[in-house]
Amino acid sequence: MGSSSGLVDWRGRPVDTKKHGGVRASIFIHMLVWLSNVANIGNMTNLVSYLNGRMNMGVAQASTTSTGFVAMMQVFTIPAAFLADSYLKRLYTILFFAPVQILGYIILAIQAHVPSLHPAPCPAGAGANHPPGICEPVHGGNLSLLMLGLYLICVGEGAVRACLPALGGDQFDEADAAEQRQAASFFNWYTFAVSLGAFVGLVLVVWVQDYRGWDAGFAVCAAVVLLGLLVWAAGIPTYRNKVPAGSPITRIMQVLVVAFKKRNLQLPSNPDELYQPTEHDSLTGHEILQRTPGLKCLDKAAIVEHGSSSGGGNGGGRGAWSLCSVWQVEETKIVARMVPIFLTATLGYMPVSVILTFTVQQGNTMDTRLGRIRVSPAMLFAIPTVFQMAILVVYDRAVVPALRRATGRVGGVTHLQRIGVGFVFSMAACAVAAAVEARRRSVSSPTVPMSVFWLTPQFFLLGVVDVTSFVGLLEFFSSEASDGMKSIGSSIFYCMVGLAAWLNTMLIELVNRATRRAGAGGGWLDGADLNRSRLDRFYWLVCGVELVAFVAYLLFAWRYVYRNDQRVAADGGVHQHDDMKPASAGVDLGQF
Repeated sequence: MGSSSGLVDWRGRPVDTKKHGGVRASIFIHMLVWLSNVANIGNMTNLVSYLNGRMNMGVAQASTTSTGFVAMMQVFTIPAAFLADSYLKRLYTILFFAPVQILGYIILAIQAHVPSLHPAPCPAGAGANHPPGICEPVHGGNLSLLMLGLYLICVGEGAVRACLPALGGDQFDEADAAEQRQAASFFNWYTFAVSLGAFVGLVLVVWVQDYRGWDAGFAVCAAVVLLGLLVWAAGIPTYRNKVPAGSPITRIMQVLVVAFKKRNLQLPSNPDELYQPTEHDSLTGHEILQRTPGLKCLDKAAIVEHGSSSGGGNGGGRGAWSLCSVWQVEETKIVARMVPIFLTATLGYMPVSVILTFTVQQGNTMDTRLGRIRVSPAMLFAIPTVFQMAILVVYDRAVVPALRRATGRVGGVTHLQRIGVGFVFSMAACAVAAAVEARRRSVSSPTVPMSVFWLTPQFFLLGVVDVTSFVGLLEFFSSEASDGMKSIGSSIFYCMVGLAAWLNTMLIELVNRATRRAGAGGGWLDGADLNRSRLDRFYWLVCGVELVAFVAYLLFAWRYVYRNDQRVAADGGVHQHDDMKPASAGVDLGQF
């Protein structure tokens, strides 16, 4: 977010707040968010069916490949954000990488259309004991082509996800009271655009893939993303753009290395004797951060040793790897303070990943009829999506203004409070999923009579998780990051989602090994027959992990002090309650 000062238009000229930024610019950004998620979420929720049904992968391999695809998409946001914050503008990063995503969908469409590029369909009724060669999974060059298409999508979508939230935040000046309130709504409407994209994707893309063929489905995905890119590009003249100020990762590494070198030195009694920001730092577009208490071990990187020169751009005569400025140390502290929230929130997001991974496979064993209509299990995600969109509108238009008046906070509640509410609903979703799965197994038969709509309660609870935790985490990591690493702040959130998916995969493997040793008949999630698994027990295990993570999260959230003031700004850009503690004050994580 931040002030409009230091921002430029697409030609590199200082922005005019009457012509650039604001709600008008954010509409173009929301359009790309919406259309890219039509393709991405519609494809992602149905990918297991494609890998299992068209590429002949087993249940375990299809689930692992799908989970890896989701995780890699989130993790690639990190290098993309690094490029955007360090060398390229967020604008140019999106322009360069979004076409890569379109190319990935085109490759998948070609592979699905050409029979020689995918395995022959399994014979009707072929099961696990079919003769060798009858139902051969994709392999060799065709497998490589499949993975190429999937990972090109990861590269393109990862870059878009990393840059769009930060680019949207740049469009609002939080020193301005009106724009501050607009900025608080930006992430609510960002999430609404994601949900709207998910709904259209689940209705349109999944239907096309199921009834018009996978080749047509992937082609539609490519066309939709291209349309979104063109609409977003039409808004380029209206955007406020942050000029890259060098690599934040390099700056953080410099602080860690220099602090380690000076670990035996004593901090001066007067903090002003530490190496202070210079005029060069301001001219290069760095955010000048004031020193905060806590993490004093990092402050040692700013100790000016006797005989060293304080001249030069950054770090004096001995270089940036020997002396760091106070603002650079503070940038590193910001990241260090977010680490406990990142770790506990990652565990907190595991139930979302687990439920989304297994729901389609559960649905495939249930009665999917709605009257005479067959409902694809993947389309069930549309139900909580509609609920989520409705809640987001009510929350942003009615709940937030009421809470804002009551608490004096821009968003009504703090980011971490909103995340905590999501934790509770995430645990509830996992518990409900366990109970539903236990019932599904108890009534299972060759033709399972239980309706697939029994899965909807857990979907509703996941919708609440997205309204609370999804928005809260995205706001938290984006707003708390320094100006020089806003894209990385957004990517940290998506990396957290990807890490949760990987932890889910690892937990599945560990549980299978442990339960295989403990009893006969294989592990809880072994084999291709879900009716023989103990998915209900696995859900309860995840609930237990979630409870432990929630207790840890409450501890870290209680001790966290925000870098950015979340109180409503008074007209004229002056924050209310100026006699209170400065928002830049940090928590001393050294006490943990």
